[in-house]
Amino acid sequence: MTASHRSPNLGQALQEAVTLQHQGRLREAEKIYKRVLKVVPDQFDALNLLGTVKAQRGQAGEAYRLIFDKALGLKPGDADALYERGNTLLALGRAQNALAAFDGVLALLPRHAQARLNRGLALAGLGRHEEAIADFEAASATPPVSPAAHYNRGISLFNLGRYAEAVAAYDQALSLAPDHIKALNNRGFALQALNRHEEALASYSRALELRKDFADAHFNEAIALLSIGEFRRGFEKYEWRWRRTGMPAKGGSYGRPLWLGEYPLQRRTILLHAEQGLGDTIQFARYIALLARAGARVVLEVQPELKVLLGGIEGVAAVVARGEPLPAFDVHCPLGTLPLAFKTEPGTIPSGSPYLAADEAHIDKWRPRLEGLGRPRVAVAWSGNPQHMNDRNRSIPLSRLAPLWSAGTARFFAVQRELRSGDAELLARETRVMQIGTELDDFADTAAVFALVDLVITVDTSAAHLAGAMARPVWILLPFSPDWRWTLAGESSRWYGTARLFRQPSLGDWDSVIERLRSELVRLSRSG
Repeated sequence: MTASHRSPNLGQALQEAVTLQHQGRLREAEKIYKRVLKVVPDQFDALNLLGTVKAQRGQAGEAYRLIFDKALGLKPGDADALYERGNTLLALGRAQNALAAFDGVLALLPRHAQARLNRGLALAGLGRHEEAIADFEAASATPPVSPAAHYNRGISLFNLGRYAEAVAAYDQALSLAPDHIKALNNRGFALQALNRHEEALASYSRALELRKDFADAHFNEAIALLSIGEFRRGFEKYEWRWRRTGMPAKGGSYGRPLWLGEYPLQRRTILLHAEQGLGDTIQFARYIALLARAGARVVLEVQPELKVLLGGIEGVAAVVARGEPLPAFDVHCPLGTLPLAFKTEPGTIPSGSPYLAADEAHIDKWRPRLEGLGRPRVAVAWSGNPQHMNDRNRSIPLSRLAPLWSAGTARFFAVQRELRSGDAELLARETRVMQIGTELDDFADTAAVFALVDLVITVDTSAAHLAGAMARPVWILLPFSPDWRWTLAGESSRWYGTARLFRQPSLGDWDSVIERLRSELVRLSRSG
């Protein structure tokens, strides 16, 4: 503590508050710091320590604005205050400003391991993972070594697609803290990315032994189980998605009972609501006909882009777009919960294919654009939602598809609605590729195009599900560790009988996949 503005009584009060703060009795500590500041408003230690209490209580904005600025105004070069300022800025999501604060600390104390670690966190928050890894490595080389340095290095390595190194980093964290449940969970997730699902399950199991209500571990365990075909346990665990941070309880507040298949629905109205991506909505819409045949009246709430298309599905009494007023209903069920409600196993997946079809009006709209342009006609989609957590692995840069454009006699139609940087320029140079994606108003248009082409080639996006649901020939390009619904091996799909799966043989190897596609397109052209 500083000598200025400190009488023996003030010093004793500050020491008492520090003890209370270390014991987690934050409100009591805060009261003492405030009493000190009433007596001496510019007492540096009281200002700084009150700031740390505010930060600990989740009041980062107040800590930053009212406390650390005042403390640093008194002592601009104080390393402790700079460090706490950096932590507070980090908590506020202001990573760039936090980085400057930690740089200030390290200029004064180059071996401050925690500042080095938190600087890495700021860099990671800015997406600068290579630089972050260097800081995490430096922090782990400075005693005492914190498991957090290895744990956060694992996160950055994972974000760079360096999954085996991420597993090794989590192992190092666990060697220091065997009960680190987040490291166990993330280790499992990295193992899944390497298709080592059994090892991943062991990691999740250990995390859940330590904390039975760890929602992320339960959900990740569900994905691993579904990937290896253990549907019963997998779909039970899949319900843990509602307990994850940021998710509404059981799919939202609909004011009616949640139906899980426990009683018949004859003469009752059930609301089925979309709760994930567009592809998920299409995939699980196959259950609608089963409910209708059992006597239920089915109301469907979906994303606006799917409203017109799904209005034609068998068994739907009404379709509303998300956000529109809902008609009366008796029970509700999220679409992704239907496999659980129907106790679906790999051998009992409802096929009913095709269960979606394009309407004649949309087909007539698109027929003049596509006919007379050569055969086979091939629709192509190469990227999905850029915000998807697995976009880096499942989407393909358009430039990588160049070998396809000269394959056989095929004529290509790009159905990508949103183009990424440089895509438009590349498409403009390809005479055998017609860009029509920007003209597709919704999925009813896309369905019409799929009805008119001979083949759909797509990465794992909603286009794959739409083509499969329409029973159109579709070749799906899959990353080394695919989404659970495509399983881990084989060319066929349990969910879509007309799908053919082209899998990466190793991480990131799209070139061999595209070469196979090219050969198959040449063969298709010859077969006529």
